[in-house]
This record gives sequence, structure tokens and C-alpha cells, in this order.
Amino acid sequence: MRHIRVGITHGDINGIGYEVIMKALNDNRVTEKITVIVYGSPKAAAFHRKVIDLQNFSFNLIQTAQEANPKRSNIIDCCDPELKVEPGISTIDAGKAAFQALKAAVADLRNNTIDVVVTAPINKKNINEAGFEFPGHTEFFASQFNSPNHVMLLMNDVMKVGVVAGHIPVSQISSFITKEKIVQKLEVLNSSMISDFGIRKPRIAVLGLNPHAGDEGLLGNEEQTVIIPAIQEARNKGIMALGPYAADGFFGSGEFSKFDVILGMYHDQALAPFKALAFDNAVNVTLGLPIVRVSPAHGTAYSLVGQNQASELSMIQAIFTACDIYESRVNYRELVANKLTQ
Repeated sequence: MRHIRVGITHGDINGIGYEVIMKALNDNRVTEKITVIVYGSPKAAAFHRKVIDLQNFSFNLIQTAQEANPKRSNIIDCCDPELKVEPGISTIDAGKAAFQALKAAVADLRNNTIDVVVTAPINKKNINEAGFEFPGHTEFFASQFNSPNHVMLLMNDVMKVGVVAGHIPVSQISSFITKEKIVQKLEVLNSSMISDFGIRKPRIAVLGLNPHAGDEGLLGNEEQTVIIPAIQEARNKGIMALGPYAADGFFGSGEFSKFDVILGMYHDQALAPFKALAFDNAVNVTLGLPIVRVSPAHGTAYSLVGQNQASELSMIQAIFTACDIYESRVNYRELVANKLTQ
């Protein structure tokens, strides 16, 4: 395995971000073959370390990613030195600090001083109040790296699920979903399964929009007019897309286990059953970017702050997943290059 430089953004300083970051990095198995650079606040880190009484752990303060010590957990101070931690409370200063960390990490991704980024949870309200004009991390990174065709993917070792309509109001879902958007998502999923996960011929399940996948038009016609034509177009392009499947039976019967990845029509249709089946070790990956971005699947969990009860398993899995995808992409590029020279 290559030595990979992992950037971690600290997220909301009043949430569980620092707790799960430090617990994860305190495990030598996590940091053994990688260099870690946290983009955040040493002051906030020290506050949370003291609150959870984490022994035998400290950050190495550096000015730039180039100075990172591969044998230590490094931190770059991106924030106001007067930053105040207010555990479990949403503040505009916390939103500003989260945004500053993201901007610093993006700059280093662009200049190749880090290889991948793992993002700790943000509070979408306070970070937007601080000038972050995106519904979430997914849209932010897509904008920063000019990637209009991207997919939010939730995954663990049980299943992978992506969605057509991500962070948009439920009232806008039906009009948002078009044949073109579905085909675009299927293309991203297909290519990403090949390059990022080493799956040669991915099987992709496509969910319907309406109950019972519309019951042949009795409960809605989007399946006939939009989804089925999109599946057919994708299949004409060599993508093994199947469906549409009724979401309730699909997850309830275990049908999902027959597929490499699932495309749901909207956020809660796919993510609610996924998180019910797999939460602690689940991660969120933004597919379709030229860089690798992964995050834990949980939120800021204000109610758990300071109690030393937050699980670091999802953060650990996010770090491992980011490294695995990076490694897979490098191997795929080398394979393609070798074929071209033969």
C-alpha cells in the first residue's frame, strides 16, 4: 500500500467531531501507514481532549501540510485564536471555523500536498450563516472541483446506495428527477464502481419513485415516463442497470444483496433503510470528483458531546475507505496506461 496523506477537516467544533477524530487517530492501526493532517483548531482539540480525558494523545502543530510528521497526528490551525468552544450549541463562530477548515483542505488538495480528504460533520445552518452557500459537503466539493455530475453514496460492507435527488425539499423531488439526471447518475455510479472499487461489471439496482414502483401507472407514472426510459438508455450504453424496484420490498426482502450498488430516487428513500441496517461503520463518499472525499455517515450529535460516548468506528471506516479508493484509482490508472502502451 502506498503511503497516503490524509487530510481531515474538523467539522463543527461544538459537535462530536474532535472526539471521534482523536479516538480514531489514537488507534495505531489507523495511522500506521498514512500521514494525517487535521485542518482545525488546536485550541478546540485541546478542549475536547480534556473533556473526554483522552490519555497519551497529542497533536503535532504544523504550519503547512509539507511539514507533516508521518509518525504523528498533525494539525494545521485554520481558525481564529479567540475561537470559543460551546459544547452542544450551534454558533456562527463554529460554522465559520468549519468553513475555514474546508477551504484550507481544498487548497491543499489542489496543490497535491494531501491525497484525500475526510470531513467531520458540519451543522448546515451555522455554516451557511458563515457564508457557506451549499446544502452540504457533497455540493461544496462538486462546486470546488467543477464536477456537476456527481453522486452522494452511502456505503459499508453490506451495501452501497446513491440518490438522484440529494439535499432538496420533498415537494420538489418529482419535478427534479428527469431521464437525463438518472442516466448521468448511473454513468457516474458505473464508472466509479470500476475505478474506485475494482468491480469490473457493476450490477446497479434502480428504485422506483412511487409506492410499489407506481403499480404500472396506478400510483404514478414517473416509472413509465422517466425511470424505465432512463434504464433502457443506460443499458444501451453498456451499463447493467435493472429495475425499477419498489423500495419497501427491495430492502425488506434482502434483494439489495444481489447488487453492487443501488440508485434511489431521493434522499430518505435510500438512506433511511440503509442507516437502519448499517450505521456505526457507514460512510459517505462523493463519487464523480477528481479527488477523494469521504465522511462518517453520522451528524454532529450535539446530545452526545462531552460524554465520551461517541463511536469512532465510522470515522475509522471513512479514513480506511478514502485510502482504499485512492489506491484503487491509482491502480486503475496504471492498468489503463499499460493497456494503451501495449
